[in-house]
Parts: sequence; structure tokens; C-alpha cells
Amino acid sequence: MEKIRLSKLMSERGLCSRREADTYIERGWVYVDGVKITELGTKVDPAQTVTLDKQAQQSQGKRVTLLLHKPVGYVSGQPEKGYKAAVSLITRDSHFQDDRSPNRFHPDQLRSLAPAGRLDIDSTGLLVLTQDGRIAKQLIGEDSEVEKEYLVRVQGTLSEDGLKRLNHGLSLDGQALRPAKVSWQNQDQLRFILKEGKKRQIRRMCELVGLKVTGLKRVRIGKVKLGDLPPGQWRYLGDGEKF
Repeated sequence: MEKIRLSKLMSERGLCSRREADTYIERGWVYVDGVKITELGTKVDPAQTVTLDKQAQQSQGKRVTLLLHKPVGYVSGQPEKGYKAAVSLITRDSHFQDDRSPNRFHPDQLRSLAPAGRLDIDSTGLLVLTQDGRIAKQLIGEDSEVEKEYLVRVQGTLSEDGLKRLNHGLSLDGQALRPAKVSWQNQDQLRFILKEGKKRQIRRMCELVGLKVTGLKRVRIGKVKLGDLPPGQWRYLGDGEKF
């Protein structure tokens, strides 16, 4: 069997992200079949046993994942001219007062905090920000099977064939989209459930069937719901919550 880079194997097994793997290797926190590995770029047999030192596990345990109700007008990633990044909303004052997590806000929690997925500037709803590479990979990795649910307000007339095409049959950027679950929520609102997240995907899908999106809100990622989290506020992902 062909050997692969240890950091890649660790990422594929969900132990951590590749960047984190390199950090752990440099610190001597990674063992392959019980042997400490400290050299970056080391290649190993995929069948070998990889374990992490307790210090790596403790480091991971301190990492936080936050759930933000992103309002319209904030970009999910890097700040753009005239607009602020969603992470700027993560402050002590905007912490949801009904959060049941025992965690308390500390500025260190902003370090390496990054969005796990995108939400357009003119969209609102649930945005995940995390310091944990394992969660980021679970949500936005190429083989992610985590569902994202949206409520989408639209204008226009949709034929029965159009609804079928929204569910399966559309292509964007020359690539066929994965099957979706799209249904009417009420007379002017659709419910979308997707397992992928191309740029402005839902808006572009609607345009292809003659609809204009006038409002878009993400209400669920995997098993985690937006719930009663107010716009502009955030809470911690609970210990018992899994995507």
C-alpha cells in the first residue's frame, strides 16, 4: 500500500485539520504505532495506528465552536470594502443571555476563529464559527453529508416541472448539482435542504426556474437549529450537540 503524508492521514481520520496536524507533529504530540513523530512531511502506511498525546487532546478540548445568527449586511468570511465580517459580532455584549453553556467569553476564543461555510451578505441565519479543524472538515469538507436547511422567500411563478428541477436536474458552473429537497412552505416561501454550498447557490437555482429570491434564512445545519437565537447574537455549541 502506498504511503501518504501523516498530516493528510490525520485529517482524513478526523483527528484534526492538516494545519493542526503539522503543529502537533512539531510539538511531538503525534505517535504512529506508539513511536513519536516530530518530522514534518513524514509518510506512513494508511493502515498504521495514529494516536495523539494528551496535550493535543487538551488543546482540542479548549477550542470553541460558536453559533451566530448572522444579520443581513455582514460577510461570512474576510471583511469587504464597506462591510464588516460576521466574526466582528462575537463580543461579550452580544453573547445570548439564555446560553446554557458553562463557557465564558474570553478574547483568546477569537484567535483562529473561522466560519465553517458561507452565508451571503444579503442572507441571514445560522453561521458556524469554529477554532476546531475537525468540525470545519465535517461541515465543509468535499465529502460532507451534513444537511443545511433554508427558508427562502420568492417572487414569481413556479411550474410543477420547475419544482422537480430544483430537487434534481439543475447545473451550475458546468457541474450537475447534488439532489436537494425543495418544497413549498407557504404560498411565497420555499424550504431548501442541501448537502452542498456553492456560491449563491440557492439564488442562482431559483433564477434558473424563473424565481427571484427576496429573503433567505438558514435555520439548521445538521442536527443543530437556529432556534430562538436573536439576530446579531451568538452562543456556544453545547457539549451534547452534534452536527
